[in-house]
Amino acid sequence: MPKREEKDIFDLMDEWIREMEEEFERIEREFMRGFKGKGEEVKQFGPYVYGFRITVGPDGVPKIEEFGNVRKIRGKPMIAEEREPLADVIEKGDEIKVVAEVPGVNKEDIKVKVINGGKKLVITAKSEERQYYKEIDLPAEVDEKSAKANFKNGVLEITLKKKSPSSDSGVEIKVE
Repeated sequence: MPKREEKDIFDLMDEWIREMEEEFERIEREFMRGFKGKGEEVKQFGPYVYGFRITVGPDGVPKIEEFGNVRKIRGKPMIAEEREPLADVIEKGDEIKVVAEVPGVNKEDIKVKVINGGKKLVITAKSEERQYYKEIDLPAEVDEKSAKANFKNGVLEITLKKKSPSSDSGVEIKVE
């Protein structure tokens, strides 16, 4: 039986980049075909923002996170008005810190909500030029009243305190 060739991370990244370039070329061809009428000039759309990052989790499994405004829906690429910002979630002690890149907006344009009983964070930002939207699953329940957010140079930093375990830990029942 022939030996299977192992690919290293750089080979995989080259392959992903090549696939992304081919996909963008296909998207552009499809969009331009749909928006050009007889004797009309081709309308310009964009910008197309797509990126990804690869991290390795504590279990050693690589995790690919995509960001931007290009999404695949039912196998077809769709361009959304909203970009998905790149965000990091950092858990340290009794705090969770979320750092998101949202350049091109002012702090007045940003709205941050904690939903699902403190299990999810939603970031929205909307200016005349840019729109962002991201839902982030938090690694632990947080106390939404403890939330603090700062915005400087296009970087949004949100600090949340984890919910303390309930003092109602149940009633012990004696086994006879």
